[in-house]
Amino acid sequence: MKATKILFIGDSITDCGRLEDHDGLGYGYVRLLHDYLVTTYPSMTFQFVNVGINGNRIVDLFSRWQKDVIDHQPDFVSISIGINDVWRQLDRPEMEQVTPEDYNRIYIELLKEVRDKTNAKILLMEPTIIGEDPNSIGNEMLVDYVEIVNTVAKQFNGTVIPTNKAFINFLQSNPNHKLTTDSVHMNTKGNMLMATTWLKAIEDQLVY
Repeated sequence: MKATKILFIGDSITDCGRLEDHDGLGYGYVRLLHDYLVTTYPSMTFQFVNVGINGNRIVDLFSRWQKDVIDHQPDFVSISIGINDVWRQLDRPEMEQVTPEDYNRIYIELLKEVRDKTNAKILLMEPTIIGEDPNSIGNEMLVDYVEIVNTVAKQFNGTVIPTNKAFINFLQSNPNHKLTTDSVHMNTKGNMLMATTWLKAIEDQLVY
């Protein structure tokens, strides 16, 4: 049976120590998804590829898209990007920034490549959170980027993983439970929420 190849690309939230992990999966939501799928569906074969890189913005994905996505010819490509595109506007304002217009334009270019050069199904994860306060300036700035993810997903018949919605809803309902270690990077609960949100959105497509 041919393995179902699922490729994950993004920033440190996806990377999550993959280079220190002998399986190359890291210790975050990608690892949780791998372990869930291989134990829940032992008759199926999955190949996981994690190409997340710490600090990446969408411009960085663009520069490595052919080698790290197209050349792998995945069955599913799961993209999680946008946190650093906003966070750098807050902590590194001197940098050249990725505006919502830039983010939208580059995302469309990336997805055209997937559509035209692979047979992969497209999975777009909403950027999660910047701050445990749903009303933080970072979370307010993320709104435009989250909307873009939903818009381009429709354009390319992709599946949205509503991670931003899940995180904001959780924080509004459970303000005493933290999801991150530093307002951005996930703790174990944050990784679990990312994984379960991903599964709810896509599991039926994986195990038809």
